Amino acid sequence: MTCKSEGIEPRIVLRKLFDAAVGKAQPELTIGTFLPPPPQGRTVVIGAGKAAAAMAHAVDRLWPKNAPLSGLVVTRYGHIPARPTDSMIRIDIAEAAHPVPDEAGRDAAVRMLKAVEGLRADDLVLCLMSGGGSALLTLPADGLDFHEKQKINQDLLLSGAHIGEMNCVRKHLSKIKGGRLAVACAPAQLLTLVISDVPGDDPEVIASGPTVPDSSTAEQALGILQRYKIEIPDGIREQLEKGDLETPKDDDPAFVNARIELIATPWQSLVAAAECARAMGLPAHILSDEVEGESREVGKVHAALARSVARRNSPFTRPCVILSGGETTVTVKPQTLDGPRGRGGRAGEFCLGLAQALEGEPNIWALAADTDGIDGVEDNAGVFVTPDTLARAEAAGMSISSHLDRNDAYGYFQGLGDLLVTGPTHTNVNDFRAIFVD
Repeated sequence: MTCKSEGIEPRIVLRKLFDAAVGKAQPELTIGTFLPPPPQGRTVVIGAGKAAAAMAHAVDRLWPKNAPLSGLVVTRYGHIPARPTDSMIRIDIAEAAHPVPDEAGRDAAVRMLKAVEGLRADDLVLCLMSGGGSALLTLPADGLDFHEKQKINQDLLLSGAHIGEMNCVRKHLSKIKGGRLAVACAPAQLLTLVISDVPGDDPEVIASGPTVPDSSTAEQALGILQRYKIEIPDGIREQLEKGDLETPKDDDPAFVNARIELIATPWQSLVAAAECARAMGLPAHILSDEVEGESREVGKVHAALARSVARRNSPFTRPCVILSGGETTVTVKPQTLDGPRGRGGRAGEFCLGLAQALEGEPNIWALAADTDGIDGVEDNAGVFVTPDTLARAEAAGMSISSHLDRNDAYGYFQGLGDLLVTGPTHTNVNDFRAIFVD
């Protein structure tokens, strides 16, 4: 299958767009603009997220060699970029589990709090935050067992709660999130450099906002837990009801010397993808970088738009590329007698809904992927959809309805050879979706 207008294979077009989006958000290219001069005192680097190691490498490379630099960041297992064997980094890098926390993440949080003890007003803390920080930097509130925290986190992931709801709960059940890390850093100067992975780029939501004031309340956190029927210990419930687990607000003196800078955002990456498409002679249209909702349903809406373009040249004229970002959700169904629960993440589930709704519509190709290189917990970044996706699956004896029922996007597209496997990208600006209508 080739692009009639350009002679370019559609998968190559889509992959180039994804690479352009990811490339725009690489810390090496963005972080230098935001680094301050060294302070009179110490500089301590802390941070968490899927991009934290790459951000730490960039800071270490750009920071003056004669200026003191130390600290600790934590990233997901396998997400540390390669460095020359003779290159020493001054910042410690720990690895931990994502999306369900493990003891390594808890230990990193303890070490991080220790690293910022006793700082003075002439010291500087550089906090490097990116998506995934909530799970990677976990330290349960007093009265909450670590394994209970793991279970609550797992239940939230399967509930269909959106990222803002999940992080509201996480902040109020933590000793380090929701502004509490900023309190630990005071009175030092605090600069938080952020790669956004959330719709709206709200610093309170990114990695559960450990260094920014929190406007959410313990009452809201309790309401979210009740809405999604998530069990919590009675003691924690009582603390939430009484407000004992309330987070620091914007009038807390800890934030007087704190500021935040967004060094990469989903919108910037979508713009880079659009520019890449136009360079290939393809008109590009960005729908939004804030698309939310159930992944399969969002896929159906995108399918309706793509069909309208293919059949009627409305609202866009073909050929063209349609781009969107954001963070959809997947409500995982309980295991049934029809088979075990499937595998896959938001991108794969979106593509199942998209392919089913397209019903083999000619001349439409698509790619949905997570910009961190990992769709959910699998080894693929995302998947491709082609005009013959359904036909090839049926020939292989696979039912798309059955795979949707089991949330098994990975199994479906793996069987077709349509997984996109990139490995960790060392950044994270969330969902990326591109539809090419020829």
